[in-house]
Amino acid sequence: MIELVEVSARDGLQNEKTILSTADKVALIDKAVAAGARRLEVASFVNPKLVPQMADAEAVIAALPKRAEVRTIGLVLNARGAGRALATAVDELGIVVAASDAFGLANQGLDVDAGVAMAGGVIEQARAVGRSAQVTISAAFGCPLTGAVDPARVVDMARRLAAFGPLEIALADTIGVARPDEVSRLVAATLEAVRPLPVRVHFHDTRGTGVANAVAAVAAGAVTVDASIGGTGGCPFAPGAAGNVASEDVAYALNGRMAVDVDALCAAAVWLNDKLQRTRTSAMTRAWLSAREKT
Repeated sequence: MIELVEVSARDGLQNEKTILSTADKVALIDKAVAAGARRLEVASFVNPKLVPQMADAEAVIAALPKRAEVRTIGLVLNARGAGRALATAVDELGIVVAASDAFGLANQGLDVDAGVAMAGGVIEQARAVGRSAQVTISAAFGCPLTGAVDPARVVDMARRLAAFGPLEIALADTIGVARPDEVSRLVAATLEAVRPLPVRVHFHDTRGTGVANAVAAVAAGAVTVDASIGGTGGCPFAPGAAGNVASEDVAYALNGRMAVDVDALCAAAVWLNDKLQRTRTSAMTRAWLSAREKT
């Protein structure tokens, strides 16, 4: 089976103009769990002045019930954010390191080498208190500031990061520029570099290739896919980045290889649209709504 990491409560909400209440965020997470998600990004421990949508990270995690079968993830960009996250009951830290010096400096104040070193320190910080951490290489397929990113650099970063012992290495197409053949090659090369660690992928649907990229990544050996209910999301630090690939679209495309209820995900997407006061829908949700109208 292919694992879903449901990111709507974090990456999905962080770029929306409407800021959901803590209670609504918890309700969204509950709907994702009810649909079958067992690993979820639930908050981001970043500067609330820069990302006000995540200002209640601690409150969200405190309000979540503990479920033995569910793992929660808190995104962190540095040791300070990790310290905040580790003071909560979040199960995992999700560390981000940019594959572009320019993007890393603009987003986190860290070039690639400093970002790799930071990730190693945060993994150890988490390990010291019995918590696990994973690492995402952002802008792995292209940088919003400087354009193309050398795949060999990404693979080298992955190899260096794997040496710190994270749970997994993720490749993120932060601005949605990747094509399926590029995804296949980079996933395969990364897997070879980081074995036995698994590879996770994270796609945005800026150019309509998000689902195809997810399928290509799985075919190349990725075992976990980030996705967001309703295709909600975007990166506030990456101009032009569209929403995440939709969880319901990926689950449908994988044809039963992801243990989630597509109808329940579509229903959650409709609920989330109402809460966010918007009308954007994913392909599967449009089909689901059309089928309901005919019955």
